[in-house]
Amino acid sequence: MATTYSISDLAHEFDLTPRAMRFYEDMGLLQPERSGPGGRSRVYSNRDRTRLKLTLRAKRLGLSLTEARELIDMYDSPRDTQPQLRKFLEVLTGHRAQLEAQLAELEATLSEVSEHEKEARTLLARLERAAAKRGAAASN
Repeated sequence: MATTYSISDLAHEFDLTPRAMRFYEDMGLLQPERSGPGGRSRVYSNRDRTRLKLTLRAKRLGLSLTEARELIDMYDSPRDTQPQLRKFLEVLTGHRAQLEAQLAELEATLSEVSEHEKEARTLLARLERAAAKRGAAASN
């Protein structure tokens, strides 16, 4: 018999809320079976567990849920894996470029902040020296 999971089983395992699980289902990433009165209970399969794991990995890599679904759906199909790998590399290359651009912006901003800090420290030191001289002169 195949292993099945409840929504709370997977939510707990992957540190998600049931609401997030339902959102992933709405996005087409998960397709649980329904059971119980009126089909209200969700029953997740090993396939759903794997898809959830891949979805969360894709999110950590910076992919959108739509991109994650497209890639995961490609791996779900029994087609040749070369087009799947090409698409995956294409998506990763795009995200790498985007992250490198963001990193360059952050480094430029950090450099600017460092310059402002240096200027502010120099000015503060001057002001403190001037105040100390005034205090020494006033006490004489």
